[in-house]
Amino acid sequence: MHSVVKKVTERIIARSREMRLAYLQQIAETRASRPFRHRLPCSNLAHDLAGASRAEKNGLLEQDRPNIAIISGYNDLLSAHQPYGDYPPVLKDAVAKAGGSCQFAAGVPAMCDGVTQGEPGMDLSLVSRDVIAMSTVIGLSHNVFDGALLLGICDKILPGLLMGGLQFGHLPMLLVPGGPMKSGLANKEKARARERYALGEINHAEMLDFECRAYHSPGTCTFYGTANSNQLMAEMLGMHLPGASFVNSGTAIREQLTRAAAARVTAITAQTNEYLPIGHVISEKSVVNAIIGLMASGGSTNETIHLVAIARAAGIVINWDDFTDLSDVTPLLVRIYPNGSGDINSFQEAGGMAVLIKELLENGFLHEDVQTVAGRGLERYTATPEIRAEKLVWGNKPAGSQNTEIITTVKTPFAASGGLKVLSGNLGRAIIKVSSLAQGRETRLTAPAMIFHTQEEMGEAFKAGEMDHDLVAVVRFQGPRANGMPELHKLITYLSIIMDRGYTVGLVTDGRLSGASGKVPFAIHLTPEGLNGGMIAKVREGDLISLDAKSGELHLHVDDAELEAREYAKAEHLSALRQGTGRQIFASLRRNLPGAEEGASSIFASEQENISPQPVS
Repeated sequence: MHSVVKKVTERIIARSREMRLAYLQQIAETRASRPFRHRLPCSNLAHDLAGASRAEKNGLLEQDRPNIAIISGYNDLLSAHQPYGDYPPVLKDAVAKAGGSCQFAAGVPAMCDGVTQGEPGMDLSLVSRDVIAMSTVIGLSHNVFDGALLLGICDKILPGLLMGGLQFGHLPMLLVPGGPMKSGLANKEKARARERYALGEINHAEMLDFECRAYHSPGTCTFYGTANSNQLMAEMLGMHLPGASFVNSGTAIREQLTRAAAARVTAITAQTNEYLPIGHVISEKSVVNAIIGLMASGGSTNETIHLVAIARAAGIVINWDDFTDLSDVTPLLVRIYPNGSGDINSFQEAGGMAVLIKELLENGFLHEDVQTVAGRGLERYTATPEIRAEKLVWGNKPAGSQNTEIITTVKTPFAASGGLKVLSGNLGRAIIKVSSLAQGRETRLTAPAMIFHTQEEMGEAFKAGEMDHDLVAVVRFQGPRANGMPELHKLITYLSIIMDRGYTVGLVTDGRLSGASGKVPFAIHLTPEGLNGGMIAKVREGDLISLDAKSGELHLHVDDAELEAREYAKAEHLSALRQGTGRQIFASLRRNLPGAEEGASSIFASEQENISPQPVS
């Protein structure tokens, strides 16, 4: 085991000891040897049985038959989640054949960031993760289930399902993926088309044609953004069956993997000798494995928020120092868009997760001795699934990468360190995705600040020709408490064009830019956020800002005394942005969101709830 990986794991274990022990004790106290539904009063159980078919009712009445919940993020709007519409009958059939019963327990909201990008609804994206977690808890709260199948892939859905599912840490659970769409228009060609559209070189109809050729069928988008980073993270956590993450949607092997997931969760309930609850699968070591996987693949910056919240739900405390220390020693082994020319299907064809995990395991970067939903040991995940004689087997262990331009080795990495890095300085702490920075460009810069409070302001300045100079765009009041921390994808195209014109360009924001973050040096997720006392709210037009991805420095060149004397900028524009499209009803959740490094989730606020009687005001 690499010494730094070992050291970081040990400090996470030490940091989490009290909280993790309490969590595991709760699991031990909650476990039941007989199905939970048979502990209910007769009237309660009758309500659960009332809507079942005769065959389902007979199964649920059996004393030792486990009952499996389906929690699904299905809707027709998300291409990645559209296939889930056909999953419930398949899962029910597979569970029944494995000796269990299965009920659809809850549907959770699943919004598409691609549809809401740059629109008012995007302000609800991050907070929707908490709603998904809460919806998952409500679905499982009937206490008639002995296990669960979690159907979710995209940006906030999979993290929300895990955050909610881990509140029932005593139940076995599997994540059931849907798979990516097949490759369409190359992602770099799509990005170039967006730049041409911003420059007025192609019209609306032509741009729409480009986009529809990129996003063309059911399945996950093919670029390596947050959705596919979620899938890699899930497999590294041991929450997918081996090799399940990136098998294309709508294929025969995809259905076999879905059936296998249903059979597996039925086999690991408390009524069996293989009891394996989710709270034991997600552990300190598996969380470290997930961080290493993300670093080695150049994964989404969003996972620096999501994985913190997922770990916290399992009683594990991680922070950005853990990410940056692991990133410093983890070689970058994967190049897919936006880090390279290939896509997620190229990654799968090159050997996918089996090859990546094998390379990292053999070189001491991963903990092998972890529980997974497939059983103990991450070595299981170095085999790929295939169909032989109409049966699903894991018999093939690839010797190495089939395309070293996509997946390379530890001896010949694309970069000596991982894809993400923490920046810190007098502005606070931020994340930068170094794996996607423009090749050959300086990773350090100093330029004057140009301040914006919305994406639209930057768009207007770009069209007016006001950005043709060296600059660090400062886009503030975009944090969790300000407006829900929307992703700011509109910024990518504008700043990329300015950089291509030969100017020095950077970005500092307390908002988000996901795994689609491009070639411009972006200091994102800045914490503390501007609305919560962050120094970004004291930056003035023309102030010099330095950003150094190599040293990890982020510095505002303003004397400490002057900075202390400055007043914070006002954020009156937020009043209008908190109304309409339902944004107003999320005020209470938004108000309780902690910073990005703490996971930006309101669901842990209950840990500090006052339980003493309070006077009525």
